Parts: sequence; structure tokens; C-alpha cells
Amino acid sequence: MSDDVPIKLACLDLAGTTIGDIGMVERAFAEAIATQGIVPGTGAYARAMVHVHRSRGCPKIEVFRGIFPENEAQAQAANLTFERSYEGTLERAGLVPMPGVVEVLDKLRGSGVRLALITGFSRNTLGRVLSLLGWHERIDLAICPEDAGGRGRPWPDMVLHAVLRAGVEDVRQVAVIGDSEADMLCGRRSGASIVAGVMTGVHSRERLLKGGATHILDSIADLPNLILNGDPGAATQPG
Repeated sequence: MSDDVPIKLACLDLAGTTIGDIGMVERAFAEAIATQGIVPGTGAYARAMVHVHRSRGCPKIEVFRGIFPENEAQAQAANLTFERSYEGTLERAGLVPMPGVVEVLDKLRGSGVRLALITGFSRNTLGRVLSLLGWHERIDLAICPEDAGGRGRPWPDMVLHAVLRAGVEDVRQVAVIGDSEADMLCGRRSGASIVAGVMTGVHSRERLLKGGATHILDSIADLPNLILNGDPGAATQPG
């Protein structure tokens, strides 16, 4: 627990935190921008993929709006291609949960902590992911930007939406866990007392700390010790 405030809600990111499909996501981004004329081997492609990496954790449509700032139609078309590409890959390859994540979910939920999955995927893509994972009995909420008025990370809206739906009385009773700087910014802006960055995803320790991480975890497997026991051995707090 954090500062003697018991954690009652844990908001967990998907790709890079609870599921290991970082490469699948980046390939889908690459395919999406290629349909709009930005192809590998060009400077425009390199710049676009840098933007994709920096923007991980944000709503996918917002990433494409950053790549095509003057053309909403292109952004929407690229986003649609991304969803089709990613979901097609899911059909072919499936999903691989991070090691130990099922045990983490069961342990936290069994200890009375409510669980919310927070993602930048659309509602349709999130539904497909949940169907493949089969975690419906292991989580309480699954929230995408559409559930929070369209604003995803780095804004705090999705976490605050989870707080309201879960009936949590105090935002200090919330833990936010993710692998991107946007996850950390979202957690800090929401008022969560634990904002834990995991080293299994896209951003470095430095980027996670820049976003405001209160703890750095090697993986999601370290989370129960931090939340339930306040075990400093499970996490590294920034100095």
C-alpha cells in the first residue's frame, strides 16, 4: 500500500504491460501509414515511426492525427487500416499474456482490489482483445477513450472514469500501471498514489520517470508485493 492508504483500484495498461504484443502494434502502425503513402526507406516514414514510438499509450487516432495534422480524412483512414491490420494479426497469431499476469490478476482481485484495463485501442479492438484473452471473470472494467468522452492518455479521464464506475471514494486509493510515459502522466494527473512503470514495454526508465512514475517495476509480476505489502524490494522509487 502507499502512505498507509489502501489501494482499492488498479488500472492496468494492455500492450507492453499485461500482454506482450509490442511488435504487433508497431507493425500495424507501419502498415497503416504505408496505405497513406508513407513507406519504409523514406525520411517521412522514419519521422512517423519516431512519432509512433513517442506517442505510445495515447489513443491510436490521436497518434495518426499527429502524423497527418492537416488531413483528418487521412488520419481516420490510417486508423481504420491500423484496426484491421492489428485485429487480423490477432486472428492469425493470438495474444501472449505477460509472464505471471494471470496470477497477478487473481491475487489482487482475491485481495479485494478492483481491476480496470485501460487502453488506447478503440472499443471494437478492445472487445476483440478481451475475447481472445478470456479475462472477463478476472477484471472488473475495461475502458477505452470512447468511454471517457474521447480523451485518452495522457489525460486522466479514463482513470477517473474507472474511479467513478468502481465507486472508489479517494483517488489516492488508485494504482496506475503502464509501460509508457503517457501512462505515467495519466496516473499522476489523476491523483493516483501509485504510478508504476514497468520495464517490459516501449519506454525507458528515464522516460517513465520523466512522466512521473512513483515506482519502476521489472514486470507486472512485481505488482502484488507493491500494492498489497508495500514491499520496497518489489519496486524502485525514484530518488
